[in-house]
Amino acid sequence: MENTNKTYTVIVSENAANMLVSHAKFLANASLKAAQKLIKEFKTCARSLEELPDRNSWLFDTTMPINKYRKLLMSRQYLIIYQIKGNKVFIDYIVDCRQDYKWLL
Repeated sequence: MENTNKTYTVIVSENAANMLVSHAKFLANASLKAAQKLIKEFKTCARSLEELPDRNSWLFDTTMPINKYRKLLMSRQYLIIYQIKGNKVFIDYIVDCRQDYKWLL
């Protein structure tokens, strides 16, 4: 890890926010408590990226540039996909790992 003691600004893209809302709506159909837990965990994960965003592994795929996106697992089944540019962390996607998400790559 190269950037300890550095604070980053986390920016959630509109696309990622819409994906989170979609996942929460789906969960709310079965359990409002589960949907609220997902939102709460997302906030915790996003805050954690302010301090050490480079602690997470790279997202590898042959269809994308090497070392562009990092991934953070949330709630055992959702993947936060983000990139670091300077002192900013851009959360671009929030995907359900149980589904095929190769379409976004």
